[in-house]
Amino acid sequence: MMLLNAKKINLSQLLSILILLVLLLLYAPILIHWWDGWLNKSISTEHEYFSHGIIGFPFAAYLAWMNRKQWARLPNQTHPLGAIFLVLGGFFYISGLTEWVNISLPIILLGICLWVKGFSGLRLQMFPWILVFLATPNSIPYLIVPLTLPLQSFIAGTAGFILNQLGMKVTVEGINIFVGGKIVEVAPYCAGLKMLFTTLYVSLILLYWTDTLSSRQKSIWFLSIAVMVSVTANIIRNTILTFFHGTGQSAAFHWLHDGWGGDLYSACMLLVLIPILNWINKYLASISMMSKSEMEVN
Repeated sequence: MMLLNAKKINLSQLLSILILLVLLLLYAPILIHWWDGWLNKSISTEHEYFSHGIIGFPFAAYLAWMNRKQWARLPNQTHPLGAIFLVLGGFFYISGLTEWVNISLPIILLGICLWVKGFSGLRLQMFPWILVFLATPNSIPYLIVPLTLPLQSFIAGTAGFILNQLGMKVTVEGINIFVGGKIVEVAPYCAGLKMLFTTLYVSLILLYWTDTLSSRQKSIWFLSIAVMVSVTANIIRNTILTFFHGTGQSAAFHWLHDGWGGDLYSACMLLVLIPILNWINKYLASISMMSKSEMEVN
């Protein structure tokens, strides 16, 4: 009996290793392409919106690895939906269409979880899968861009207002800011969607890491504040860029706009989320304790 169990464990481990090797052979070139494009900004503008995958993919792999013992203990339960997703993902992969090949990764991962361990395996690996899904490049940013005009106008108007308060002569017309005889356009890709996507993505990771994601109240509070921080940070960034461009500081403009200064600015903004989450946890915990005390007194 023990020998049979040992054989089952060895076969299960061998199957997991084979699946991992096949995935690496299929997707290593694609992942390297994404990684290089995100780091060197040589990928398409739409795909840059998913540069948070630099953080998400390693973290998803780490979580999947940490779940390996629980995964091995789960009974092997093949679910028919797994075969459907595997066939669909395989079809997308061999199609050769960039968009479909990209999307095939989360689809195949979904199929593997359902085919090998059923819904129990999917529940175990759900959060790592969500991280992969949300970091897989697709056309959603391209579809959203035409809808950002109100946000562009708001950013331009706010940046113009701030610069006027600082004593600069600034005129705003729609999404265009005129300063120092020069024009600055708040383009769709300057509307802060990339920063917003990254902020929400990192916020999800922080909520999971601190075991706060299970609290709906804390999650809503934190995500709402994170959105406000992201929008505010983007307005400040556009204001500084307008100042640099209007005063002829081209080097500083390019450093913050498309150089490593922009990455540094975004990183500092993301670091601000950590004390915010800690404050929310302490604040809501204190309110909860006060409510319990009042109930005990009554």
